[in-house]
Amino acid sequence: MAMGDIAFNLLIFFVILARSQDDSHLQWSPAEAPNLENAGHSLVSIVVDQDNRLYLNGDELGVAELSGRIESLLGDRPAGSRTVLLKIHKETLAQRFEPVIEAISEAGGEMVHIVDERNNG
Repeated sequence: MAMGDIAFNLLIFFVILARSQDDSHLQWSPAEAPNLENAGHSLVSIVVDQDNRLYLNGDELGVAELSGRIESLLGDRPAGSRTVLLKIHKETLAQRFEPVIEAISEAGGEMVHIVDERNNG
């Protein structure tokens, strides 16, 4: 009986520590801006990496699929809880990221662009 309790506690421990969205393997360098705020929690994370590849929650996909996938992930969540984190490599051209922004808007997402705080010192 005690072995079952230990196994159950270990299972809970690892589930709590597990990340639901792992995009740590994606390489991108954020743009910089002054006076930033914390973005909070989000169900949807989009990355345009240094090679201009597009990822949704760590899975590579094309921009044509993006709006539908975002919409299905957000479901019928109310305004204020439809946050989409957008991480764009700092050297990405507008012709690449503008369709991504449009897809987020079409899906009803509330975009938060992730950037680094600029050091003015």
